[in-house]
Amino acid sequence: MIRVYKILKNTTAEGPGKRFCLWVQGCKKHCHGCYAKQTWDFDAGTPYSVSSLFEIIKAEKNNIEGVTFLGGEPFEQSAELSKLAQLIKNDLKLTLVCFSGYTYEELKNKKDKGTENLLKYIDLLIDGGFEEEKFDLSRPWVGSSNQNYIFLSDKYTSEDILNYKNKVEVHIKPDGKLEINGMGDFKEIESKFCLHLGENIVK
Repeated sequence: MIRVYKILKNTTAEGPGKRFCLWVQGCKKHCHGCYAKQTWDFDAGTPYSVSSLFEIIKAEKNNIEGVTFLGGEPFEQSAELSKLAQLIKNDLKLTLVCFSGYTYEELKNKKDKGTENLLKYIDLLIDGGFEEEKFDLSRPWVGSSNQNYIFLSDKYTSEDILNYKNKVEVHIKPDGKLEINGMGDFKEIESKFCLHLGENIVK
């Protein structure tokens, strides 16, 4: 089972092109200044089987370029996510982007089979935890200057990244709850709109 915080079936704010996004639940990193603290608790969220998540993604196949794993921390559930990643890549032929608070070197040094398997299926890894003192929105999808783009296949290149800019998306749920995803200066957004966004921002 994969414990999930949130699913967003179609977004253009979390990687190249239109993407299906899966926010997993649970993170040990607890980066200072993180706006997604609601994804830290390993006991929260909703459990899904690999097969049920695959069917949800499969239904969106014709509307998206790929899938993005976010968190929370995807590599805390690498064994099950690697099974889903294999289906996404081999059966659906979609690209896979993954965000991680760990650096690529840290992941390689884990010597963990689930981590190794998940890395095999990722096209673009965006690594490194958010560092508030290095806050920087000059590059797409990252919030601090220490974070890196790691190209693990030939699907994307550094030149491709230059075609994108950071942006946020706002979704109003049926119950009236406001949810925001993407990458931006959320403190400024809070200030300008007099909102408390901590419970709603998923990145």
